Amino acid sequence: MNNYYVYVYIDPRNFEEFYYGKGKGSRKDAHLSEDSDTDKSKRIKAILKEGLEPIIRVIARNLSEHDALLVEKTLLWKLGKQLTNISSGHYSDNFRPHDNLHKKISGFDFKNGLYYYNVGEGIHRSWDDYIKYGFISAGQAPRFRDAILGFEVGDVIAAYLKGHGFVGIGQITHKAQPVRNVLVGNTPLLQLDLECPNITENSNDLDCSEYVALVYWVSSVSKNDAKWKPKSGLFTSQLVRASMDAQPETVEYLAKEFVVNFNELMV
Repeated sequence: MNNYYVYVYIDPRNFEEFYYGKGKGSRKDAHLSEDSDTDKSKRIKAILKEGLEPIIRVIARNLSEHDALLVEKTLLWKLGKQLTNISSGHYSDNFRPHDNLHKKISGFDFKNGLYYYNVGEGIHRSWDDYIKYGFISAGQAPRFRDAILGFEVGDVIAAYLKGHGFVGIGQITHKAQPVRNVLVGNTPLLQLDLECPNITENSNDLDCSEYVALVYWVSSVSKNDAKWKPKSGLFTSQLVRASMDAQPETVEYLAKEFVVNFNELMV
């Protein structure tokens, strides 16, 4: 039944909102007679001692209990530590934790997506190393470093090798970090038998180092077996990382050629 409401307690001395709640009937007035040691009760007592009463106002009405709980939690999140509410309320998992506005959080600020990844094979990187040890890399300049740092754990990538075609579909398992810090299993990547040892170049310079993200390869092929269809309009880019959101034809082609279900991968 839609007989719930959400209410607020306001301090008449400074007009600060200090408590939100949900209820029905006379619930909003029940706190006035509470005798507890909570911050809410202490503030109400202090107001009453001044010969005043808290301003109590219903701010949303005719709600189901579900909707009332959700409105209550929204208001609790908005004011957070300024309130005297003890509980964080229901639906706390649906709301961003406080004190985390300075960083991006999975599920709030980004969702796992499907991205084009340009292998950029050359003196610093080798596709053979990538598929053998399960990683991708980019770097040697800040703009390339920043591009690979844009991949988040869970993102799905379609790896493209210039002059050949698409060579693999993978999923990021560890966010990119400087090559000198990367472990493959328990072994430092730089101690592995790499086809391209020049990946170590500039490893002590955080602006120009190669950055490495670990990848689980869902499906991959050698460069000689790359998937490509000339004059088909398949998407490519000179960028290290590019969204595939607006490339349905290319996504359909990749799904068929690599026998993958992208919707299942990005759950």
